[in-house]
Amino acid sequence: MQAIDYANQANGSFALPDACFKVKTLMEDENSTAKDFANVISIDPSMTSRLLKIANSAVYSFPGEISTISRAITIIGTQSIYNMMLVDVASSAFKHFANQAIDLKRFWRMSVYCGLAAKNLAISAGIRDIERLFVAGLLQNFGELIVAKVSPEVAQHCEQYNQNDLPWQRQYQALDFTYTDVSAELLKLWQIPEKIILPIRHFNQALDIQINKDVKVMYLASRLALVDSHPELFTYDDIVDQGLCQSLGITFEELIAAAEFAHDEADNVLGIMGAKFFDKPAS
Repeated sequence: MQAIDYANQANGSFALPDACFKVKTLMEDENSTAKDFANVISIDPSMTSRLLKIANSAVYSFPGEISTISRAITIIGTQSIYNMMLVDVASSAFKHFANQAIDLKRFWRMSVYCGLAAKNLAISAGIRDIERLFVAGLLQNFGELIVAKVSPEVAQHCEQYNQNDLPWQRQYQALDFTYTDVSAELLKLWQIPEKIILPIRHFNQALDIQINKDVKVMYLASRLALVDSHPELFTYDDIVDQGLCQSLGITFEELIAAAEFAHDEADNVLGIMGAKFFDKPAS
């Protein structure tokens, strides 16, 4: 099977909600109003509630409480609302594909941590529209869940990584592609914006190709997530490329600050996404 085959199976099992497509269509229509967006989202009360929880979380850190979708659109804009919808979809999709072939505690935490770290590293790197980096970080390893569902024995083999056989190396040896390739193919099928897909597709080659800052930030965030989940195996010095930090203008102090923020806030975001029952690993 190729990456696109796994993505096609996942797409047939779990479809992107119609509301996401409708909001994306409204974003492309310059005549759309805040009321149009609110009308689409408010049809689903549970989605409205979850989006407001996300809007008031540490992911966005907006001043003051946001109490309605209309206010959220006015204050933070339609792009942020769309990004929040993708976070909500990620939570539902993660649960849909959950299985016992892999360590789900580790998967959830690494995904959320990577998103939080990516967002904060993006700030240090001077990147605009940082919310998309949170979404990209959250979704970058979604392919692991899909492979674990379709080919559990392969996922179990790939999970046995170590200092000498890193996760993405082990995946490539077993599959001839990585989990992030599956993630990128599925997001393309879901018509997710290319700005989110591009860093997911390329970040494992960040040292070999020079595309944009997003790719480099995603590379660093994914490595920080690996250290956070396996401090007994990996250290920053071993796995983080300092030259990449320098090319982004990120100091070591800023790198550690992003890591600490993600570590401290991951549990709160996991709670919002419905994964509160997962314990965080010891620091």
